[in-house]
Amino acid sequence: MDATTMAPESTSPLPQLSVGDTLRFVRDVGGPLVARGLIIRRPRVVRALEVAGADRRAVAFMARMRDRYGDGPIQVAIPGRSVALVVSPDHVHEILDSTPHPFHPATTEKRSALDHFQPEGVLATRGPERDARRRLNEDVLEQDRPRHGLAERFDQVVDEEARWIAAQATGAGVLDWDTFERGWERVVRRVVLGDAARDDMEVADLVTRLRKDANWAFAKPVRRGQRRRFHKVLGRYLERAEPGSLAAVLAEHSQDGHIEEPAQQFPQWLFAFDPAGMATYRALALLAVHPRERQVALAEAEADDDHPLLRAAVLESLRLWPTTPGILRELTTEHRWAAGTAPEGTTVMIFTPLFHRHPSLPDADTYSPRRWLDHRSAVDWPLVPFSGGPAMCPGRNVVLTTTSAMLLALHRRLDLTLTEPGRLDPERLPSTLDPYTLEFTAAGRSSERVTASLELEATP
Repeated sequence: MDATTMAPESTSPLPQLSVGDTLRFVRDVGGPLVARGLIIRRPRVVRALEVAGADRRAVAFMARMRDRYGDGPIQVAIPGRSVALVVSPDHVHEILDSTPHPFHPATTEKRSALDHFQPEGVLATRGPERDARRRLNEDVLEQDRPRHGLAERFDQVVDEEARWIAAQATGAGVLDWDTFERGWERVVRRVVLGDAARDDMEVADLVTRLRKDANWAFAKPVRRGQRRRFHKVLGRYLERAEPGSLAAVLAEHSQDGHIEEPAQQFPQWLFAFDPAGMATYRALALLAVHPRERQVALAEAEADDDHPLLRAAVLESLRLWPTTPGILRELTTEHRWAAGTAPEGTTVMIFTPLFHRHPSLPDADTYSPRRWLDHRSAVDWPLVPFSGGPAMCPGRNVVLTTTSAMLLALHRRLDLTLTEPGRLDPERLPSTLDPYTLEFTAAGRSSERVTASLELEATP
């Protein structure tokens, strides 16, 4: 821990960015963060940010701000809001470990965005209802189990949809994002809602449309009619409670009626699985340019249902290119640090890339999946792809189960090579990676070739 955490608390205001640094913050950090889409990504913007190397520039800026203003947090002068930037690793741990009090996850900004499609979801909830909804999410998603009780069923769903993806890719000779995404979204709907939702394009269209509105938060009126329609459709899946789905588990845990609007937990799961697909697709790219790591991970996965190295590949994808680049908390009371005091209501922002790709982090810009195997990654340094502390994403293990299963299922069926290998230099991986334009040449693998290949790959 830094000595700063032992320094006496100060009643003075937090140090504040100068006017020039505030403008640079908006240009290099805040502007790109909002432009890419906080709730659903804007593909053209993501591509432009990759070309510009935007996240590397943002990390460099934030590192300079710590050098200039100290360990912080650092206040940003934004009209009508009190915002504090976190620049110290110790403060990341403190804030995440002290959630929801005094650092509450349901910030004003987050609630205004989520109001568009899940106003009663746990992430948008304050007060006593939050504790009950949080417990419900933890119970349904079985947060503490590495493999969910329905993991075998989830593996089957993933395998079936991977077969479809592989067939499309083999026929075209190319695996592109659109093909992968169609298959992945079917996995998500089947895992969350049940097989009956596999081709339910109404759910798909509604969640996409409402999430696009949510990107604008309070700047765009809520389409209450469409939101009601969305919740009504989700309510039918909860009533159906198809065996083998999270809907069935949710129905079982909420049958006593102590949770209001239990179906409004679905949107968060559908929402969270979307960036999980991006992480999986990027992990395919990482494995493509690290063939030896791929060989070892696949051989291990065939022998271990937990797929440790494939899970680690997804975690490295999320470290390198975090799908939640800004973790927000809101102070429920005044809070003092050594650098100064922040008033109640302050939005505290953890810019994840600063810590995931900080120059002082060993192998910050290279693929190092084994860092995740000793479980020290989030203790020694704040690597927080699923946030952390009491508000850590309760679906972490469900996500890692399904994403690692998809990596294995696709590699069983396809030989994949990046069509633009130069985009991923293994010696210095890009700071931003647009998944929407990544493509792989794809050749089918017979079951005999897969067996022989894995036997070879298992050989030291």
